[in-house]
Amino acid sequence: MTFTELARKKAASFWQGSFEHPFIQSLASGDLAPEVFRYYLLQDRYYLEHFSKLYDYIAEQTDDEEVQAQLKENAENLKLGELAIREEFFTELAITEEEIVETPIAPTAYNYVSHMYRQLIDGTPKTAYAGMLPCAWLYQEIGVRLIESGSPHPLYQRWIETYAGEDAAKEIKKERALLDRLYEDSTEEERHQMIEAFVISSKMEYAFWDMATNLEKW
Repeated sequence: MTFTELARKKAASFWQGSFEHPFIQSLASGDLAPEVFRYYLLQDRYYLEHFSKLYDYIAEQTDDEEVQAQLKENAENLKLGELAIREEFFTELAITEEEIVETPIAPTAYNYVSHMYRQLIDGTPKTAYAGMLPCAWLYQEIGVRLIESGSPHPLYQRWIETYAGEDAAKEIKKERALLDRLYEDSTEEERHQMIEAFVISSKMEYAFWDMATNLEKW
């Protein structure tokens, strides 16, 4: 069994929980409370800021040229795609720089980012990269699941469309193949760490929906 097959199997319950989460279901139905989506965007801004940095940090620490190229491509795609869409959302919702600064980072967002940095500090570039895959892969699967029915809310529909396209599917396929190769070339301990990093990130993805829905605070 490949890394991505095994990791996905071990994290299956958390992925299914994300698919069925009230946040996702309400986003699809158009009933998601505006304040919940706004809070999600504010916390996700913090998360994506560090997610982008981690691509660069991992690229600096690996000597695998294919991994370096993929991570740099990921960082560029993030700027041109997801981050650009987020800026549009912020403008439309009148989320100001002052509001961003004054909104405390929620425990789950803080812990998720800390988890990913820890993989790079206590683990290896391979384990750090493995811990980043669930975000893009899960969102892509959510997009595919929701795109057929869509959402009656224009903003939520654009969120869905961000992740449902063929380009996103192709990128996930490339990343899966790359991580499967890295897993094959790893020691037994490193393989265990890669699986653990992936599963914890999957748990944190599920927790992120809870964080937004509950407007989680310290």
